[in-house]
This record gives sequence, structure tokens and C-alpha cells, in this order.
Amino acid sequence: MTLFEEGRVRTGPATLTVDAVVVGLGAGGSMALRQLARASVSVLGLEAGGRHTPAQFNQREDEMLPLLFQDGGGRMTADLAIRVLQGRGVGGSTLHNTNLCKRTPSAILEQWALDYGVSGASAADLDRSYAAVEADLSITEIPEDAINGNNRLLQRGVSALGWRGGVLRHNRVGCRRSGFCELGCAYDAKQNAAKILVPQAMEAGGRVFSDARVDRILHDGSRATGVAGTFVDDAGNATFPFEIRAKIVVLGGSATGSAALALASNVPDPYDRCGRGLRLHPGSVAAGVFEQPVDAHRGIPQSYECTEYLEFGRGVEKRVWILTAFAHPIGTASMLPGFGVKHMTRMRKYRHLAVFSAMVHDETEGRVIAGEGGRPVLQYAMTEADRRQLAMGLRACGRLLLAAGATEVTFPAIDAPTVTTDAALNALSMDFVRPHTLAMSAVHPMGSMALGDDPKRSVVASTGEHHQLKGLFVADGSLFPTSLGVPPQWSIYAFAHHLSPHMIDAIKR
Repeated sequence: MTLFEEGRVRTGPATLTVDAVVVGLGAGGSMALRQLARASVSVLGLEAGGRHTPAQFNQREDEMLPLLFQDGGGRMTADLAIRVLQGRGVGGSTLHNTNLCKRTPSAILEQWALDYGVSGASAADLDRSYAAVEADLSITEIPEDAINGNNRLLQRGVSALGWRGGVLRHNRVGCRRSGFCELGCAYDAKQNAAKILVPQAMEAGGRVFSDARVDRILHDGSRATGVAGTFVDDAGNATFPFEIRAKIVVLGGSATGSAALALASNVPDPYDRCGRGLRLHPGSVAAGVFEQPVDAHRGIPQSYECTEYLEFGRGVEKRVWILTAFAHPIGTASMLPGFGVKHMTRMRKYRHLAVFSAMVHDETEGRVIAGEGGRPVLQYAMTEADRRQLAMGLRACGRLLLAAGATEVTFPAIDAPTVTTDAALNALSMDFVRPHTLAMSAVHPMGSMALGDDPKRSVVASTGEHHQLKGLFVADGSLFPTSLGVPPQWSIYAFAHHLSPHMIDAIKR
């Protein structure tokens, strides 16, 4: 175990009593930790991963993937159709994400109120929390001169077609534009949970244990009483057990980890809602070859968006967000289709590649279950409606690439088609856009412990407290009843901030 506020390794077993224990220190858990610490309650944060520093981020894919990602970056849905990238370590996915910041659209919040019984979470209700996060994390628009070659081409394609688009917002200060955001920032420019919130929590009296894997939530059937788990070494091997007694337990272990932990702990679930409603924002890419070097691996990876195919509300016909996507050599090699000479030829065009992604604002409802040892298992079978949305989005990506000047466009699919003209793209069958034929990935797991006032339709109340188990709160992306259609980072921070007064009240009652 690393008790890093003391800078030393302890031996155990360990037993502690605190007012509040926070499980998982990603965006939501770190915000809850900070807010509780500032309320002068005794609070302990537990993180299964390690505490990493910028000095460790050496920009090597082979070393950073196992360091910063769940399952070494190889987490998959149960059917092996979609790769799901989730962070591990103090800071969670804020260590490796590309720092995009967008608020949950008001139409989505209105839908939650009408369809899911969520109260007190309108755009007006959340404005104070969004503003607080904006100030905490220095959220600003990405400067025009920071838009790299890949994003310039998306901007060019949007302009040529007359589509909707715009520059994105981010939370970086002192960015060196190295292009390695997804492997951890070696220059410490990310204003994330690990850099801002966790140190602020510790300054206010909060404590943090890293390498602390929580195995179960302790409870008596009606109230949470703490957590129990195991400290692990750098190789993930168990060292010694711990037990933390607390008045409240706050789950911040992500939309997959929190639900799996609750299920493994036999938390009361009379309506079989825990783990249901998993959304992923699944997506894929189109790659275009350009005559001149693009050098998409350099600079801020994502700075421009196309919203021509993205609408919000009930019954909308377009649910696809288009932006750039680019990987470093290992990731690119795993994405590009073909074998042998064919694959090598494509990789030799690396500097000339531009890659656009289509991300689906999904309606598919997956499920998280607790597998062996409580490990999250992600059951997700994309609906035909969502598959058609992805196909529409990838065709749009192809149009944008060709409009920007690509000489050819291809897709990461078995026997991938290659097109060179709009006519060929329009005539192209998109039947290859389906699980196990097209390479798909997801970076935004949401849902599984949905917010709402009706316990038959939700897991936690609009206060963030579990319907059946008092003293158990949720502060991560599990809360969202539907997908957002936008990056969830800012909203996870904001919801944790918004719900923290209810956590404080629960300690005092």
C-alpha cells in the first residue's frame, strides 16, 4: 500500500474509522473527496491504481497502456466487439483523456426529468457547479494556433460542405502540444483530478490511499457502514487487507467499477436495476491519405468538432458526433486493416494520414455484471438503430475527408473498402459496419446506477444516495440515465460537486 501523503509504505492489516470513504479517484470521486474535505469531515479516498507523476509519463505506448489503463488498454465488451478504454490510477481517466469539455445539453437534462424522474438537475440547477469546475480546472477554448494538421483538415472539410462545426474547449494550462495526451502529460499541463482536486483535498485534511482495491461494501442491509479490501503491490498482487468504517460510502469507480462493486457486495436491488442502462458512446474511424504530410501525431489531438449529424431530444434522426481521432504507431497499426505487405504499405503512409471518428450518442442499453472476483463484465449488444447511426456517421467522415482533399479513404474493417471519390463513397455498401467486422472502441462508459426519484426506474435518488441503502452515494458517470452525446468529463465533475451537500448532510444526520 502506498500511503502517499506520508510518502512511505506501510504494513498491515489496516483498520480505520472515518466520516466518509470515497472509492475510486477519477473525476467524480476526486471532486467528492475535495468537497468533503473542505467541509471539515474526516474523509479517506481509496484508489485501486497507483499514484503517478508526470515524470513517469515517458510517451511509450507499450509502457503507458498497462500503467494508465484498465486491463492494459485491452478491456472489451463481453462479446469482444468493442474495446473500452478506461483509466486506472489516482485521477482515473482524467490522466489519459484528451481534456475535451462540454456541458450536458439542456435537452438531455430535460429528458431525464420527464422520462426518468430526475429532479433538481436542470441546466439552471447545475450552472453553479459547472461554473465552479470551469474555474477549478481552467476550462477555456482551445487557441486557434493550437489546431493541428488533422483538425485543420476536419475544419476544411466542414467548411467545404457547409456543415456545422466549431473549436472545442479544454482544461490545459501551459500545453507544449506534444501530441501525447492519451499517454499521460509529461509536461503536467492537464488541469485534472490528480493535479488539482486530490492535492486540494489533502491540503484540507483529506487522506488518500493508492493501490487500495476495494472488494466489498460493508452494510447491514439498510445502511452502508464502510468498505473492505486489499492493498496491492506494483504487480497487482495482494499484500494485506484493510477495513474502513464510515458513516457514508461514496462510489467513484466509474460506470463499470461502481456497479460491479455494488453487485458483488449484495447491495439491495429489489427492482433489478443495478448495472442496467450501460451506455458507451461506441464509435469507429475513417482514415484518409493526403499528398502532403498531415503529422496528426503532433499537437493537441482533438480541437475541432463537426456537429452536423448530432441532435438531442426524443426521436431525433442524427445521433453522431464527429471529431478527429489519431493514435501513435502501435494504436494506428492495430486499427489499420490488412496484413503483411498491404498493412506495411498503409503504415508507411503514417505521416500522411488524417483520421476522423464517428461517435454514436447511443440508445443501446447494456449491462454491467460482477464477474470472477467482482471484476466488471460489460454486456453490450449494439442495436440495429445504433448500427445505422454509426454507418451514417462513418459515411459522413468519408465525405469530410474527401472534401478536405484526401486521395483515398478507408475504414478499419475486414476486407476494408477503399474509396477515392464521392461517387464511390455514395455507392458503397455500409454492411461492414457491424460488430466483429469493423473495429470499434468506446471511451465514455455511462449509466448502470441511474439517477432518479422512482426506485423502480433508478438506483440512486436525485440526491445521489442509494434508494435502499442509506449512506451509500454515487459520484461518477454511473449516475447518467442516458448517454450524453458529448464528453462526460465536465458533467461528472459537476454532478459530484452538485451532489456533495447531500453527502455532507448525510454525515450530520
